[in-house]
Amino acid sequence: MTDPKDATATADLVILGGGSGGYAAALRAAELDLSVVLIERDKLGGTCLHRGCIPTKALLHAAEVADSAREGEQFGVKTSLHGIDMIGVNKYKDGVTARLYKGLQGLVKSRKITYVEGDGKLVSPTAVEVDGQRYEGRHVLLATGSYARTLPGLDIDGQSIITSDHALRMERVPESVVILGGGVIGCEFASVWKSFGAEVTIVEALPHLVPLEEESSSKQLERAFRKRGIKFELGVKFTGAEHGDRGVTVSLESGKTIEAELLLVAVGRGPTSADLGYEEAGVTMERGFVLADEYCQTNIPTISAVGDLIPTPQLAHVGFAEGILVAERLAGLPVVPIDYFGVPRITYSEPEVASVGLTTAQAKEAGHDVVELAYDLAGNGKSQILKTSGSVKLIAEKDGPVLGVHMVGSRVGELIAEAQLIYNWEALPGEVAQLIHPHPTMSEAVGEAHLALAGKPLHSHG
Repeated sequence: MTDPKDATATADLVILGGGSGGYAAALRAAELDLSVVLIERDKLGGTCLHRGCIPTKALLHAAEVADSAREGEQFGVKTSLHGIDMIGVNKYKDGVTARLYKGLQGLVKSRKITYVEGDGKLVSPTAVEVDGQRYEGRHVLLATGSYARTLPGLDIDGQSIITSDHALRMERVPESVVILGGGVIGCEFASVWKSFGAEVTIVEALPHLVPLEEESSSKQLERAFRKRGIKFELGVKFTGAEHGDRGVTVSLESGKTIEAELLLVAVGRGPTSADLGYEEAGVTMERGFVLADEYCQTNIPTISAVGDLIPTPQLAHVGFAEGILVAERLAGLPVVPIDYFGVPRITYSEPEVASVGLTTAQAKEAGHDVVELAYDLAGNGKSQILKTSGSVKLIAEKDGPVLGVHMVGSRVGELIAEAQLIYNWEALPGEVAQLIHPHPTMSEAVGEAHLALAGKPLHSHG
């Protein structure tokens, strides 16, 4: 590659955006001996590392510790919770992020990737410009990620009406919160704040929480949240918010109003694509998203796009996979399109919701002759020890492979990797039933569900 101080620096691959998709592509491409320029306007690691996956999961673990302290006596351990020190919580959270950030910076440097900080803009099908410096590439990868959406008429002031970005920087626990949106982000923050001692109400326009999940999983999460004292208004639209004496008054289409100290707007994320030169370069767009084929290639052969910028599941691990796919395709390796149904999905609330594959509705819509089985975690020894409840639900083709695995319970996110293999390898329930799962573990619940579906239940009625 030519010296980046030249008027035009050239490389095999120029990447705009250093989040999950962008840096994964950069690391893999460099490993495959391609010269790489990686451009990021904020911090290497993007939303996931600094404002998403990592810091929110650190908060959720702190919340779990708070619950353990509060509930220790039921395990025969006398503990007391003296309160939440948000300065200490943030120190822990930021420490986790900082260590991962430092490690990522070291990786990028060790693979001799040219890292450029600054606002990049696509100026041709093969070039990105940053502060007057042009970076020419044999190929360009767009990986500019997403931003926290809001709704018309909502004034995000960062004080009483906030997004998840603000929520991660809070130095106090609010007394009361209304969360607008019952998807993954909304449910995770609801879980954290309830554990920290706040009064929480979720408002969701669709009929269920985590509405993209299997309906039975949503209903179990709703029951668990109700038991925890998390309130929710389902199937009702938000109509407005006004600043009031307590902070904010939220109005619903039903005529109901809710007063709270804070309103968290968690209505999803939109693609970061405005004013970046995409349309001017001829890239096909739709509702702000860049459109790409199954190999993440846009309508322009020299331009690919990955991550939240394209209309695929907005998950960091999807970004990783797409970035790696693009790098390998450009290096001339054989690549296989991603089966997005085969990507695990997790909501890290308490309890967790985890799934892979098709829901019942999706399986029936695709024409499958569906059989279902739900294994209650009440029959699982480790779940009893952890005092968690929930289930493992299997959806399968009659006399055929497993089409979907849907789980609810504490820590079930750690079980989804096995379920991913079961779905992606098109395993039959009887084949999984032959595998011996260690006792006592929660992973046995996956094994026992398949035993029951194969017609030989052990600790369940099948």
